[in-house]
Amino acid sequence: MTDTPLAETSRPRRYMSPHRLGVSLLFLMNGFYMGSWAPKIPIFAEKLGLSEGELGLMILVFGVGSILAMPMTGIFNARFGSTSVVRAAALMFLPSLILITVVNSIWLAVIVIFFFGGLMAAMDVSMNANTVAVEKVEHRAIMSSCHAFWSLGGLLGAGLGGFLISTIGPLGHAIAATVLAGAFLAASFPRLVADTPDGEEKHQKIRLPMTPLPWLIGVVALFSMIPEGAVTDWSALYLHDELGVDIAWAGFGYAAFQLSMTTMRFAGDLVRDRLGGVTTMRICAVLSVIGLLLAGLAPTTPIIIIGFAIAGLGISNMVPIAFSAAGNLPGMAPGIGLSVTTTLGYSGILVAPSAIGFLAEHTGFAPIFVGLSLLHVIVFLLAPLMRYADRDKVG
Repeated sequence: MTDTPLAETSRPRRYMSPHRLGVSLLFLMNGFYMGSWAPKIPIFAEKLGLSEGELGLMILVFGVGSILAMPMTGIFNARFGSTSVVRAAALMFLPSLILITVVNSIWLAVIVIFFFGGLMAAMDVSMNANTVAVEKVEHRAIMSSCHAFWSLGGLLGAGLGGFLISTIGPLGHAIAATVLAGAFLAASFPRLVADTPDGEEKHQKIRLPMTPLPWLIGVVALFSMIPEGAVTDWSALYLHDELGVDIAWAGFGYAAFQLSMTTMRFAGDLVRDRLGGVTTMRICAVLSVIGLLLAGLAPTTPIIIIGFAIAGLGISNMVPIAFSAAGNLPGMAPGIGLSVTTTLGYSGILVAPSAIGFLAEHTGFAPIFVGLSLLHVIVFLLAPLMRYADRDKVG
């Protein structure tokens, strides 16, 4: 297995270069596994006899495992490089779906779910760090499209999951998903850029950053992902319960949001290369504010759904730009800046939706979506920090 040195700086002419394909396949595999887990949740709960509350605690264990793993992964990335770490994390992540399927006691399930969340997060942080390395080598943005591949993987995993479970059973589905995920990794690993710290970087003292810059970029990721989680978890309930939309149509708000977000992520790299990280982030923030305000204030269902679609266009590239900026901070190993940003960002999508549900019991969801738009006003004000996302194009 041969890696291409990070020092290579020739500008590729193909859209999908080997390095880009390699890291995109990592995102596809990670999203595919998360999508494959979704249709297994009811079976997992039924097998273990979990109530809704107990299942909620299991999902919380997943979130705790994820959040704890992210800063540790940043340290490993800084010490060993993202290429080695992402390979190790992905290989340990690979058998997790089979373990989730065969586990037959609650306490073993707690352990498996904890490591499932932790390894997912470890792979996530390190593959984002490897994406930053590819951006430096190729002098162009690729982060948004990588996140689009994650979304595609999720759709593929969720779409195949229910069909495979019904035809070959839960264990057959887990084995088939593992084989396909293994094929993604086998195609990915030989194409990964060699992101290895030099001798001086290896001997630097590694600690959480004491400067405010990575934490402020983490706030951008946090405020970007809280509305994303809110739309994902609550848009259908908002349309059905509060606005009286038929259940057959209630899911169209999230579908419009997800479709526009995934589509724009494939175009987002070209936009950022042309306009720069700061301007792109400002445009995204404005679009999202408009979309969230429409979702909360519009008088008719079609305009509300259009609002969710506009919000998806805006939110699509916020997190990828923030991750690129965090991975390019001067005087800081990419893994450390990214670990701060991912930990703060994903805490928003893992923890905030439950708090939003509690608030909505007292206020309704319309004021929630209006209030969430204020978070992206703050993102707009912090957009100048996204100039660091463009450091990868400095020769």
